[in-house]
Amino acid sequence: MPNILTQQDRTKLTNLKLEIVNPIYYSGWNKLLIYSQNYSIFHTSNWAKVLRESYGYNPLYFTLFEHGRLLALLPMMEVRSVLTGRRGVSLPFSDYCEPIVLDKTQFQALFTNVISYAKNSRWKSLELRSGRKFFGDIPSSAYFYRHTLDLTRGEEEIFASFQSSTKRNIRKSIRKDVKVEVCNSMNPIKEFYRLNCMTRKNHGIPPQPFSFFKKTYEHIISQNMGIVVLASYENKIIAGAIYFHFGKKAIYKYGASDKTYQNLRPNDLVMWEAIRWYSQNGFDNLCFGKTEPKHEGLRKFKLGWGTKEETLRYFKYDLRQETFVSNSDLVTGAHNKIFSRMPIPMSKILGSVLYKHFG
Repeated sequence: MPNILTQQDRTKLTNLKLEIVNPIYYSGWNKLLIYSQNYSIFHTSNWAKVLRESYGYNPLYFTLFEHGRLLALLPMMEVRSVLTGRRGVSLPFSDYCEPIVLDKTQFQALFTNVISYAKNSRWKSLELRSGRKFFGDIPSSAYFYRHTLDLTRGEEEIFASFQSSTKRNIRKSIRKDVKVEVCNSMNPIKEFYRLNCMTRKNHGIPPQPFSFFKKTYEHIISQNMGIVVLASYENKIIAGAIYFHFGKKAIYKYGASDKTYQNLRPNDLVMWEAIRWYSQNGFDNLCFGKTEPKHEGLRKFKLGWGTKEETLRYFKYDLRQETFVSNSDLVTGAHNKIFSRMPIPMSKILGSVLYKHFG
């Protein structure tokens, strides 16, 4: 656990107001975020609404204000589960959620208050999806790769930065007459969900409940904070992806496809059209999301787009042991075969039951 605040640190914080707020009901919340360098779609009230209404999580955003200006933020969601216990997560189903702070003193103040609240609320643990620069040599519970593409260059320069195999796949998809459309309505969400169920089955993972994607549409896509990109061949939807954006930053959040048409390389064309759309609409960068170290093929795919790679670290603090621990709750391997053989309707049911416990 980080050191307790020194008297000097407390003096620095004297004029600041510490509050626990719910961004869903905080007027002008998103406008407060945009002035921070570390903002992301995951800090917004829109994402908080998706998580709250989909899974029932309780938003508890620890903040420091000065004269009405947001100086620091450590967002938490309280997860109450009979399977994984009561715990705080920053934030569930978010690829990353960097604390918004000016320095370590502000982070320490927020983290100390989170610890105090967590103990009083009898949380089992705290989980942070980033924040490595504030924890020093403390061991992380898990790590991933994050890949980000610079969009401030011209379209031709961006394309030229791709590996030859990526360029070849895009050209092949175009040559085979695969069509791509950028959408922001509900019907494309339904098409994507159909593909998502197929893809999750292939990966041996149950799909997220459709209600989650409905809330994603309601609070993000329909609010001009995301797009759906679909690829079709001979009038059949064969691949798609969902992207989120906020401010000048975008992220590739979910992807799915019909593997029957894998040889047409529709996923490459979907990604390229999304890159073009975000570049043309003035965005600075596109994050390709997190990648598990074991998925070397996916990592190579993302590197093929001329992206910058960095390591993303998660941290888990066990409140009973009062120490940082590895994420031993994760179960891998055996369940994949079970879900890959399970009929999609049954997998949907299990997904709707299980996901809220593992955010």
